[in-house]
Amino acid sequence: MIIYPAIDLRGGKTVRLFQGDYAQETVFDIDPAEAAIRWEEAGARWIHIVDLDAAKAGHPVNLEVIARIRDAVDVQIQLGGGIRTFQHIAETLDRGVNRVILGTVALRDRALVERAAQRWGDAIAVSLDARDGKLAASGWTEQTERDALDLAKDMNRAGVSRFIYTDINRDGTHEGPNVDAISELVKAVRARVTSAGGIGSIADVEAIAQSGAHGAIIGRALYDGRIKLREAINAAGSQS
Repeated sequence: MIIYPAIDLRGGKTVRLFQGDYAQETVFDIDPAEAAIRWEEAGARWIHIVDLDAAKAGHPVNLEVIARIRDAVDVQIQLGGGIRTFQHIAETLDRGVNRVILGTVALRDRALVERAAQRWGDAIAVSLDARDGKLAASGWTEQTERDALDLAKDMNRAGVSRFIYTDINRDGTHEGPNVDAISELVKAVRARVTSAGGIGSIADVEAIAQSGAHGAIIGRALYDGRIKLREAINAAGSQS
């Protein structure tokens, strides 16, 4: 299972939100590029970046910061937030990002996601950001009644082979991941599933690995020292 240290960007800074609430923001005293270097030196093979400003705006925002991160490290990068057109996807991949994460657009434009999956295959992932199983959009500011598992099955039929499931209610809380939801998703789709939200201990990492997930995204717990990245990687096993 792959461990993805997270770098969330807002206003060019490294931040974390509590349950996706922009009003409950923690700003970390580390430059995003320096954070990426730290995670690379600790053994990360991938870094997960979310442009929170872009997620709300609906178009890429922190491009300069993302470029600095790309120049600073050799690891693979996956990026989400505000990527909602075919051109956004193409330009993001052209800038050296290795995987693009689509969220809001997956709810609104199935044809675009299908076209992207056909064009770029494994470089396309769909983010399933859910509260009580129902998807949120536009940087989690818009709540929908669309069932996360239902969308995952539809996106899987459209050719998507990677999903990221975030339990918004647990995000940034250290209360543990929603292992039941992850296990259900793993069984429902022919795809690789990554878990996000709530990871606060090595035991949480081990629980996700046992669920059959292919990856785990860790954010706040790394920044506040609850989890050491090397320990998480060891607990996860193979990083392939």
